[in-house]
Formats: sequence, structure tokens, C-alpha cells
Amino acid sequence: MAERGQLPPPAKRLCCRPGYGSGCRPGGRAGGAGPGGGALCAGPSSAAAAAALGLLPLGKTQSPESLLDIAARKVAEKWPFQRVEERFERIPEPVQRRIVYWSFPRSEREICMYSSFNTGSEDPAAAPVGAAAAPGGAADAADENRLPFRRGIALLDGGCVDNVLQVGFHLSGTVTEPAMQSEPETVCNVAISFDRCKITSVTCSCGNKDIFYCAHVVALSLYRIRKPDQVKLHLPISETLFQMNRDQLQKFVQYLITVHHTEVLPTAQKLADEILSQNSEINQVHGAPDPTAGASIDDENCWHLDEEQVQEQVKLFLSQGGYHGSGKQLNLLFAKVREMLKMRDSNGARMLTLITEQFMADPRLALWRQQGTTMTDKYRQLWDELGALWMCIVLNPHCKLEQKASWLKQLKKWNSVDVCPWEDGNHGNELPNLTNALPQGANANQDSSNRPHRTVFTRAIEACDLHWQDSHLQHIISSDLYTNYCYHDDSENSLFDSHGWPLWHEHVPTACARVDALRSHGYPREALRLAIAIVNTLRRQQQKQLEVFRAQKKELLHKGVTSITNLEGWVGHPLDPVGTLFSSLMEACRVDDESFHGFSDFMENMGQCKSLEYQHLPAHKVLEEGESYLTLAVEVALIGLGQQRIMPDGLYAQEKVCRNEEQLISKLQEIELDDTLVKIFRKQAVFLLEAGPYSGLGEVIHRESVPMHTFAKYLFTSLLPHDAELAYKTALRAMRLLVLESTAPSGDMSRPHHIASVVPNRYPRWFTLSHIESQQCELASTMLTAAKGDVRRLETVLESIQKNIHSSSHIFKLAQDAFKIATLMDSLPDITLLKVSLELGLQVMRMTLSTLNWRRREMVRWLVTCATEVGVYALDSIMQNWFTLFTPTEATSIVATTVMSNSTIVRLHLDCHQQEKLASSARTLALQCAMKDPQNCALSALTLCEKDHIAFETAYQIVLDAATTGMNYSQLFTIARYMEHRGYPMRAYKLATLAMTHLNLSYNQDTHPAINDVLWACALSHSLGKNELAAIIPLVVKSVKCATVLSDILRRCTLTTPGMVGLHGRRNSGKLMSLDKAPLRQLLDATIGAYINTTHSRLTHISPRHYSEFIEFLSKARETFLMAHDGHIQFTQFIDNLKQIYKGKKKLMMLVRERFG
Repeated sequence: MAERGQLPPPAKRLCCRPGYGSGCRPGGRAGGAGPGGGALCAGPSSAAAAAALGLLPLGKTQSPESLLDIAARKVAEKWPFQRVEERFERIPEPVQRRIVYWSFPRSEREICMYSSFNTGSEDPAAAPVGAAAAPGGAADAADENRLPFRRGIALLDGGCVDNVLQVGFHLSGTVTEPAMQSEPETVCNVAISFDRCKITSVTCSCGNKDIFYCAHVVALSLYRIRKPDQVKLHLPISETLFQMNRDQLQKFVQYLITVHHTEVLPTAQKLADEILSQNSEINQVHGAPDPTAGASIDDENCWHLDEEQVQEQVKLFLSQGGYHGSGKQLNLLFAKVREMLKMRDSNGARMLTLITEQFMADPRLALWRQQGTTMTDKYRQLWDELGALWMCIVLNPHCKLEQKASWLKQLKKWNSVDVCPWEDGNHGNELPNLTNALPQGANANQDSSNRPHRTVFTRAIEACDLHWQDSHLQHIISSDLYTNYCYHDDSENSLFDSHGWPLWHEHVPTACARVDALRSHGYPREALRLAIAIVNTLRRQQQKQLEVFRAQKKELLHKGVTSITNLEGWVGHPLDPVGTLFSSLMEACRVDDESFHGFSDFMENMGQCKSLEYQHLPAHKVLEEGESYLTLAVEVALIGLGQQRIMPDGLYAQEKVCRNEEQLISKLQEIELDDTLVKIFRKQAVFLLEAGPYSGLGEVIHRESVPMHTFAKYLFTSLLPHDAELAYKTALRAMRLLVLESTAPSGDMSRPHHIASVVPNRYPRWFTLSHIESQQCELASTMLTAAKGDVRRLETVLESIQKNIHSSSHIFKLAQDAFKIATLMDSLPDITLLKVSLELGLQVMRMTLSTLNWRRREMVRWLVTCATEVGVYALDSIMQNWFTLFTPTEATSIVATTVMSNSTIVRLHLDCHQQEKLASSARTLALQCAMKDPQNCALSALTLCEKDHIAFETAYQIVLDAATTGMNYSQLFTIARYMEHRGYPMRAYKLATLAMTHLNLSYNQDTHPAINDVLWACALSHSLGKNELAAIIPLVVKSVKCATVLSDILRRCTLTTPGMVGLHGRRNSGKLMSLDKAPLRQLLDATIGAYINTTHSRLTHISPRHYSEFIEFLSKARETFLMAHDGHIQFTQFIDNLKQIYKGKKKLMMLVRERFG
């Protein structure tokens, strides 16, 4: 808590002598005490008083508490001291002392609340003195010990509190902060004002700036609570002054000024001047302020809360944008508000108001609205909690009407601000909340785009109209014995069920908001009673709905339509109704009686008598035999999770549905199932399967209902050990995902409305579809795992997967999961599960055959592996049906190649007959693929057909047929090289010549990837003989215009004799070919011509930085020119022409002359 300055704030009350002027308050002071007689130790007057403070151990002999202390304690709790003075004409001094004594807070719980965050560990106030809380480990304990409350305890235990003095309603003292490694010992002056057992102001010289009280304030407060007998107690200072005569007063003032002359002398002189001035303002007021005199009647009685620091801290946390743990800090502030509400502390609402003002002033709101972007998910959740807290506050069953009116005015003000966040988290680009979009009442024809959006405050504003005066409601929450066994009204809105137990018919989220409000305001018993009534109502409604559906079942199933009975789902709802009921009931399972009932004085506040018998809930009065709060909690969670509801609009709302469902299931998973709970699971599973439109697991559901996959997976795993048939039936029913079905029922929404006319095509707005599909996949995987070894179940699950899952990636994952489960290392392969895996893999192949999928190659390889595990017949089958599963390239390069590999043969232990059968299928596949896609499959086909002459010849012929039209030079060169490698040089030569006809190399493509293929083709022709070389050179001259490539070929052809090792092993004469005769003369002329053309092309756009490179190029050209018998003359003429044509390029021509003359 920020302690502003070292002086206490000015007193609000003016104190004067009795009879001093007409404006003085009546009532005399107790007299008779001499000077100094005001001092008294603040210890209790009896052992009973000490025991009341917990100062005596249990079992010790205690005296009855005096009537004075009983009365003084009650007065000190309820009345401001001014009211006491005005009520009684004369107040004896002992009575004043006891009232002053009892006015200081007696519980450490509030001190703890105002000096520490609730970190989720044990209550710091309840822990043993000096004990380190937080069972979460050393780090948590260290954090706990850094809290001001813990540090205050340490200071108190270390004897650091001294000079403690209580003067009236003011406590002061010094707290010594021990010296640390880097800091010296410091002494802090602490002052505390209090009223009616609440600390109303604090100051400390430490200058601490925080929301909470500093450790020094805590230490002094706990000293007063734990050691009241060691605190000197004086009456208010004005009482002491009243007892002094004029001389004593003058001496008192002069001594005070002398002791503190440097601090108070200017103030003292100023006050003296004003008092001596007849017309001064100070003389117009009767009496004088006394900071120790307690509260006036008009003073608000609340704990000290530094509003400025609350605002500054929230502003700081918001400015950090979720970084540095700011989101966690804001959540801790919200938790602090809830803690205050539970203690029925009025500062809860004050603090939330301050927080909300800072949230509304967050500059990011306007920026996001302007840019049309959404706020972050964590920030959005903070706004949700803000709205929920306001709902709790306005539903406080004991708030005054004027207070509620004030809150309503403030909420409406925030609600009207343009940047106020909407409840569904959207920013205008989408349709409004579905419940608002539907025609309702007088607004049926109003354009939905003109309707105001629901903000985070809308529900709290609406809740201001709710009240607690309904007599039936008050009876429910006030008594465990409120029953009516003679009540036989079986109508829909009956007040009691067939057992005579009370029901509460109200909009479920609203009713549950009442429960949350009761819990939040410290009425757990009343919250529990209402929660039980709501659960009983829901269970009765379930039964009624089942009866209604059974009567209409035949007609509805015949039409294939469904009615949505609740467009506003309970799971994912802004008010979290199911979570509230579940938490309330689970809380009752955990808490002990003392803590559960410690704050339950609801009826006392309602002004009615409260009987002690209501302190303990007689469970048999409201629960059936064998039932408990735990069974009710589980059952209401199952009811909420199984409710059929429409998928809400907007990304945030849809993510919230998923998140809340998973959170609730996570809490359920913490509960160990016993026979009683299993019965509940069975009962609810059967109902959900049979309840038609009221259930998300009904036979016919709306196509836009929230899917049940996550919930069904939990049901399946819970029921499987106890009722496998019901578990599978539930999970299989939940597998559907109708939003992806083209023929799914659109739904008869005449009850209450037709949705089709409102949102004709909402499928693209299922933002969480990928998550939903993954949950569907998880459900299927769970069933596959459980069904291992059960042929019938596996077949059923397989059918469901094939029917309901529409994502190839998820089916592939399931296939992989099934394969892993079937081939676990510690057991023999489960052949049935392997077949399921293979069947799913085949489905993936068919689904992705004509669509692009980056994982396709991985899928194909995996399928071959899976088929290998199934057996030889599976491999043969996928090869025979390859055209429905694979592309030709996949079939030849992956499938057939893998099947024909040695590793496959060894893995399957194939005999010769089986090998030949697979090889035959592979060759057939290869030829079919080569016919269909020769460009990509021809080489693989030739490879696969090598061992069968007829098949190989067929494949070769396919290549030749496709060479002229369907294949490019690269593919043909590759196959030609393969042919040479396999010992077919003439066939390689044939394919190389065909490839050359498709090739075109321009003058500047001297790094083209096909150059190596051209050189190889020429070398092959040269090795075969003069005729082959003579045949290919014209093709080379026609296709290649690059001078350097042609010169390279020319040189290679002149180095050796063609056909040195010809066909059939014949050696030729060994005579080199002449450059003056064909075919080399043609190649030489083409090369020289290419150099000439390339030179002119380069000179057209040459730059100086390329001159040296150009000179080197001419040098290579000269080498080629000189290979001709008249080459020297030709080159000289060529250079002369260049000098003449490009004489403008003087520097370049100078370089040419220097090199070539």
C-alpha cells in the first residue's frame, strides 16, 4: 500500500469541551483521572477475553467474559465512536477504553488479504508462524516468503517492532529493518488508523509504492493482534487535553514545540496567528480535529485501499501487453477482488471499478477497433473475467438498491463507449451473436446489422434487474429441510419434483450466475443448496425431454430432421454455468465443516432467524440413496457436455467452447471412478444416445451442432472397463462430423426458429475445424487401440472412420497408429489390425491421388511397408490395382522398385514361384505405366523388365514410339546412357540421335546442363565408327550454336581414330580423320562460323569490364581458325573486319591490335 508521507491524514472529526458553544456535540466525558492517568495496558480484562483472542490454549480453565467486554466488542464492531458519544450523555472511562481496545481488527485474515496475493498455496494467514508455505517447491516457498505478509511475520518474530503506542483509534510504532548485505539497518515509523475493526489508513516512512500494505504495517498490526497486553493504550488525545488546565495545556504545547521545533514551529506559529485572529476561518468552527478520536457517523467504514496505486499498477500491467508476467498479475488482481467479495469487503467492488476504468482506458482498444484486428486470446480472457466479476457484484443478495443503481449507471456508461469489447470477441466483420440474430418478439423484423452488439458488460446490466425476493428461491437457499412430499404437480414448471425436493426453473446460465454470486460473496452453504436444486431441475428436465422425444421419435427420424432446443450452449458460455455448478458441488466434497460454514450467516443478514441445525447439510434430505455431492457434480458435468448446441459465431467463441470443454473434462479426469460413478456414466450415456434432439449424441442432430468427439473419447475410456458395448456405441455415434457432409440434415428449427434463413452458409466460419477434426481422429485412434484383437469391433471402427473422417492427413495418421499398435515389439503382429491399417492407407491413396499433398511420397512408401507386413498377396494386389492408388511415377519408382528389392524378398521369405509372381506383376505394372507416362516411367520400366527379354523389348519399343513426340532430350539422353551402361551401344546411339533432334543450344549457353550429354553422344558415335560419327555431326551442327562446345567436340574428334574398338571386336585401320573432308570439315566450318557470330553478338553490347575476357575468347577462336589449312588467312581477315566495323571502340581495338596485330 502506498503510504503517503509520514504524518497521518487530517482527522475528519472535530472534538471540543462539553458545553463549548451551541454547535458542540452533547455528552460529557468521564472525569476524575489526573494527569497521566490515561495510560493503560491494552490486555483483556479476563481470561475469557484472552481465550476469545486465542491467547489461551484449549482446555485451560477460563472465566466467563464480562458483560462490559461483550457489549464493548459488539459496539466496537458496529458503531462509529461519534454515534456512541451522541447516544449516551455520559460515557465512563472504562467503557471508552474497552470500546477503543476492541475497535482494532482481531483477525489476521484481513491483514493477510491486504498484504499479499493469493498465490494458490495454503492460506498465509492460517500457516504456522514463520512457516514457509507453498508445497510447490523451493521457488514457490521463496516467492511466498517475499510477500509483505510473510516478511511482516518475520519482522515481528525477529523482535523488530518497538515503541508501540495506541492513542484512541490510532496505533503507532517503529519497525527496524535489519541490515542486509548491501543496505544498512533502517528504522521505519508506522502509523495506523482504525475504525470498527478495520484499518482505515496507514502511513510508513519506508515510502513503499504498492497496492498492498508494506511489511512494516503488517508487523505492527500483527503485534497489536498477537500481543495486545504489551501495547500501551490511551484514550483519544482530545480526552487527555480536556483533563488539562490552562497551565498544563501551555506547558504541553511548549514542550511539544521544543521537542519538534524544526518540524512544527512554522505550523505552530501559523495556527497561533489564526487562533488569535477573531475573523479567521479556524475560529468559525467549534472544536478541533483529533486524528485519534475515531470515526464520525458519516464516515464510510471500509479497509484502507490505495486507489491511486491500484490504477497505476493496472495501467502498468496493461502497458506491458502480456509480457513480463503482466497477464498473471492481472489475474491475481481479479483473484484478489474475488477474495474481497468472499470476505464481504466493500473494497471488492471499489477495486474492480478502478481496474475496469483502466481497462476501458487502454489505448490498444481504439487501435484494434480502427485496424479491424482482434485482441489477443489471453487479453480477451481477462475481459471475460471482468464481465463475470461484475455479474457477481450486481447479484450480491444484500447490496442496497442505491448501490445497485450506481453500479448500473457506471456499467451503462462503459457499455456505451465505442471501443467496449463485445461478448463474442468479434469486431464487426461477422454476423452478430446467433441468439441475437434470431427473430425475437418486437424486434423480429429489425435488421440484424442494426441491432446493438452484446458487450462484456451486457449480462451484468441485465442482471441488475434480477432480485432475490422470490419466496420459493429464499426457501431453497435458506433451508436444507425445504421439501414438500405432498406436492403432486407434474407440470413442466413444477416447484417440486416427485421426491418433494425443490426445483428452480430459470434460464440455466442465469440461475448458475446466482450460485456463483452466492459463492463469491461468502455464502457457500446457500450456493450449494441452490446448485442442488438446479441440478435436480436439470435431471427432471432430462427425463421429461426423453419422454417427449420418444413420443415423436418415429416422425422425426422418418423426416430425418432435428430440433435445436438450445441455441445457447452451456459449455463455453460466458457465464460458465456448468463449470459453476461443478465447482460448487466439488467444493462441498473437499471442504471441512468448519471452513465451509464459517461465513454462512446469510439468514442473519436477511433479517431472519437462523437455526443451528442448518449448519450441517443432511444429505439424505436432498439426495437419493447412494448419491453425494460428488455424484451430482459428475452428473451435471456430463449433462452439460452432452447437450446439443449450435456452434457459436466467431473464432474466439468457438475456441472458448473447445477450451472450456477440455478444462471440464480435465477436472473430471482427476476423479477416480467407483461403482456409484460408473452407474452415473451408464445412465447419462444411455440418455444421451436415446434423447434425440436434446443430446449431442442423439440419432439425428443438426449439421452445425458442436461435435462430441472430445467428450465421447472421455466417455469411451471411462466406460470401456465396465461396459464395453455401451462405450463403443457412444463413441461410434459421436464419430460423425455433419458440417462436412453434403447431405447432412439442415434441421427443423421451428422450435424455436429456423436457422437456415439466418445463416445460410456458415461452414467457412467454423474456425476451429482443424482442431475438431484432430479430436475426431483422436477418438478413432482410441477406439482402434482398444479394439486390438477383436475382429468385429475393428471392422465396425474401420467402417466408421471411412464414413466420417474426411481429412486424408488424419486417416493417414490413423493408419500409422493402427500399424504401430499391430506391430508392437512385445507381441506377434495383429493381422486384423494390420489389414485395417492397410485399408485406411489404401483409402488415403485414393483420396490424395488427384490432389496435391506434400506428404504423398511419404504416404506411398509407408503403404508399401504396411502391405509388406500384411503379406505377399497385399503387395500383389496393390500392384494389380495400381491405377486407382498411384500415379505411374509412384507405381514404378517407389512401389514396384521396392517390391522387387532384395530386402522385400528376404523380409517375406519368398520362394521362387512367389518371386516370379511378384516380378510378373511388377513388369506388367511397369509396361502399363510406361505406356501411360513414358516421359517419367520409361527408364523405371526398362530397369524392372531387364530379366525378361520380351518385356524389355516391349519397354524399349515404347520409348522409341514416344521419343518423337512425348519425350524431351534430357529424358532420352538419360535412357540412352542407361542403354550404354547395360551393353546396348547401338540402341544408346539411336536414342542419343533422337535426343539431339530435340536440343537447341544458342551461342551464349556455354554452361547448359545438356553439354555433357552432347559430348557423351559424340564420344559414343566416335567410338562406334566413322559412319555413326558422320551421321551425328549434322545433328550437332544443327542443334548446337555455341562456339566453345563445337570447338571442344572438334578437338576430341581429331585426337583419336573413330571406332578404335568397333562392333564385333574388329579393329579399324587407325587412321585419323581429315579436317578437310566430311564429316569433320562440316563441323570445322560450323565452329568457325559460330565463333564469328558469337564475336559480333558480344561486341554489340560489350562493356569495358569485359574487354580482357573478350580478348581471351578471340585467342580460343584463333586456335580453331588455325585448324583449317587456310585458317591463318581467314583469322587475319576476320580481325581486319573487326577493326573496321568497330573502330569506334578505340580502347578495345587497341587491345586487339596489341594481341593479334
